Amino acid sequence: MPEVKCNVSNCTYWGEGNNCVADAILVEIDKHANMSIDMSADGNLHGDAAHKDSAYETAETCCHTFKPKH
Repeated sequence: MPEVKCNVSNCTYWGEGNNCVADAILVEIDKHANMSIDMSADGNLHGDAAHKDSAYETAETCCHTFKPKH
């Protein structure tokens, strides 16, 4: 699993050295930032959370490492 960095120290999954210790990571577009997500313990998405979107720029996502696929 890749190393995931996190700057939100009050998150349940925040670990020492600004590391995320969650078993699964969900990256969403900003448009859905306030959406209630149903994600099971095994990382699967359920209901409306199981959708696909497109982003064209990093600023449109909640992920600073986002790079559009070509």
